[in-house]
Amino acid sequence: MSFILVSNDDGVDSLSLPSLARALGARSPVRVAAPAVERSWIGKAISRFEDVRVKPVERDGIEMMSVEGYPADAVQLGVYRLFGEKATMVVSGVNIGANFGSAYTMGSGTVGAALEGSIAGIPSFAFSAVSVGHFAEWAQHMRSPDSVPDWERFAAVSAAIVDEVMAFGFPDGVDVLSVNMPAAADVDTPRRVTHLARTNYGPLFKEQSDGIYKHDWVSDMEVIDGLWGSDVQAVTDGKIAITPVRIAAIGVDSAALGEIWG
Repeated sequence: MSFILVSNDDGVDSLSLPSLARALGARSPVRVAAPAVERSWIGKAISRFEDVRVKPVERDGIEMMSVEGYPADAVQLGVYRLFGEKATMVVSGVNIGANFGSAYTMGSGTVGAALEGSIAGIPSFAFSAVSVGHFAEWAQHMRSPDSVPDWERFAAVSAAIVDEVMAFGFPDGVDVLSVNMPAAADVDTPRRVTHLARTNYGPLFKEQSDGIYKHDWVSDMEVIDGLWGSDVQAVTDGKIAITPVRIAAIGVDSAALGEIWG
């Protein structure tokens, strides 16, 4: 029996997981495998030397596998090892915060989990909700029980987009469809197919004491170029950005390198 594997980078305690599992479960059998704790900003890291401990847990009536590793570990195990057969789709998220623009996308554990699914050769989606106002205050709200209606709304949007894509077939040559939803998005919010804006960010670490630094995300994302038609612009315009992510880019202009090596 085929099933959708649901994962994330916010951990098994994320309030988004039960809502997303239920919304997708109305369409297909669902299994959940996610990190035991939050593993944001970890990209597609895979545990190499550590033991990865897995145990069953239940959250809001949904059975899950809690993985003491990274998001990509959870997907690798969930696709191949934990459920007796191979998953046929990966849906990662819904993330607390944006994963748009190239800089955030490359560091995202949410996208990293979906990329692990794509390496396994199965359709993979990454869903993220973009904050409104001050991120820290919004994120605190999204971790509180009061946010459950918001997560149910995001889950409904995510399931609808999966339906819409799969009705036509997952696009050839695409590794992951990364979806960023404005905070107010619902199933009727217009979708826009976009590209990744080229972005960067400033310092991520703050000195705590001599020689000791800690992640202290306070810098703003800067758009280098490519804002027109990008994921960042779409969300800014109140639209849902659906961005095909291609790691193995074919047809990229390499003329400049050709001048060096022929």
